Amino acid sequence: MSALKWQGWLVALVFVAGLLVFAPLGLYVWAGDAPAPRPGSAAREDVRITDCRIDPASRRVTASVEAVNRFPGRGAYVVTVEFRVTVDPESGDRGAQALVKVPGVLPGATEHGEAVGPVWPAAQVPWCGVAAAEFDPAPAPSP
Repeated sequence: MSALKWQGWLVALVFVAGLLVFAPLGLYVWAGDAPAPRPGSAAREDVRITDCRIDPASRRVTASVEAVNRFPGRGAYVVTVEFRVTVDPESGDRGAQALVKVPGVLPGATEHGEAVGPVWPAAQVPWCGVAAAEFDPAPAPSP
């Protein structure tokens, strides 16, 4: 065999060996860039009501919401706050609800929002609770 033919085979073998070594490494790096999937119930565990009060001027019930981002990415929380007279809903009746968005929560950071509910009767004490919460991850900045 000529030397040129051996060089061709050597180049092909080096190319195949390079693919066998670097293709799995490339796939590993590519797959590692995506954040881990977040369970749907995780957002509910990240938010809580810190205050439930009646505004003296407007008589509207107001709830202060606190969101702590326990996810490794920036995002926004959309929280549904429910306002009722008692802690336990009677016969499945749901109270009035309001949405509050807490945007731009960095990983490990705590942000606050406020939900304004309906005008509240003077003789009743309100109860405020989290009915639902969702986490919307912020899109990654483009390079």
